[in-house]
Amino acid sequence: MSERRTNFLSAALKGKCPRCGEGELFSGYLAVAERCRACGLSFSFADAGDGASWFVMLVSGALAVAAALILELNWQPPFWIHGVAVALFAVALPLLLLRPVKSVLLSQQYRTRAEEGRIIR
Repeated sequence: MSERRTNFLSAALKGKCPRCGEGELFSGYLAVAERCRACGLSFSFADAGDGASWFVMLVSGALAVAAALILELNWQPPFWIHGVAVALFAVALPLLLLRPVKSVLLSQQYRTRAEEGRIIR
């Protein structure tokens, strides 16, 4: 893997500016900042839509179901233990994954210069 790609992915996972890798991409937990404080890049291009949430829901939902099945088939614990285990995958995991996944998608948009489709006349 090239150093440029490694730096891109590292900056994206940390929620940093896709151009300079220094400024913050987010102004809140998931709110995208207006521009980078370090290099001045406008983040007006940034529109991840629901992409990040769909990826995170898919992964965390599958892991929650797998955890419930593994628990039940191997140990048959009381229902409250199922609730705690599934809550970790269904609530805590999405909260941990949503910001980095959104950051990677937004950084990828910048890197590939993705934009809305337009009809050329």
